[in-house]
Amino acid sequence: MHPALNIIVKAARSASKIINRASHDIEHLKVTAKRQSDFVTEVDRAAEAAIIGVLREAYPEYGILAEESGEAAGLGAGSEYQWIIDPLDGTTNFIHGFPQYAISIALAHKGQVVQSLVYDVVRNEMFTASKGGGAFLNERRIRVSKCLKLEDALLGTGFPYRVFDHVDAYFGIFKELMQKTSGIRRPGAASLDLAYVASGRLDGFWEFGLAPWDIAGGALLISEAGGLIGDLSGNDSYLETGNVVAGNPKIFSLLLQVIGSHRTAGLQA
Repeated sequence: MHPALNIIVKAARSASKIINRASHDIEHLKVTAKRQSDFVTEVDRAAEAAIIGVLREAYPEYGILAEESGEAAGLGAGSEYQWIIDPLDGTTNFIHGFPQYAISIALAHKGQVVQSLVYDVVRNEMFTASKGGGAFLNERRIRVSKCLKLEDALLGTGFPYRVFDHVDAYFGIFKELMQKTSGIRRPGAASLDLAYVASGRLDGFWEFGLAPWDIAGGALLISEAGGLIGDLSGNDSYLETGNVVAGNPKIFSLLLQVIGSHRTAGLQA
């Protein structure tokens, strides 16, 4: 395992202890709404602090982009390396006791993710990837599915919850895919959805309006597992636009065709 990935694993395990302890006392959590349908808890902040503490001890010169602390007060500004952190993806699930949430940590070099982890703390499933080194679930190599037809595909998605400007386009896509596939799931933690694409549990995924920390960890998993991930045009600007499509190569192509037919003028790639 790459040394940086070892540190990522150490950071994730440190944060998972905080999350697991809190999961047994959810009714006493202090919850704040950042905006409509977007929550943060003291657990998010404590888990993020634990992750940043481990990462900075090992690599103090690296930059940090984290959900709760943003650019981490400019720490590591100017570095070619940047940690991209979501300490608790699926906070809404967590505060409701719905067991679908994860820690996501990625390391980017010059804007390209080179190491990543998505850790399902409930199931103790750790998905990891190193650029050029493959993707793994608990040290077992994973690959995307071999599904070739939409009619056989199980897809994942996430409903719009931050920005609703393109909700009509989204539900047009949803309606068409609901009729053309074997099923659509919306578990509520994008990083895990992407990890499930990488491991073949889902054949494809799409969502609008995500943040970089929602996507970065899962994106490398998919590419290292033989899949494809892109923006709504199939290009690589998904971290910037927050709009993402992913799947095995065949389903990825078919999803882009369906999504393209519903694209509106104001909807970025």
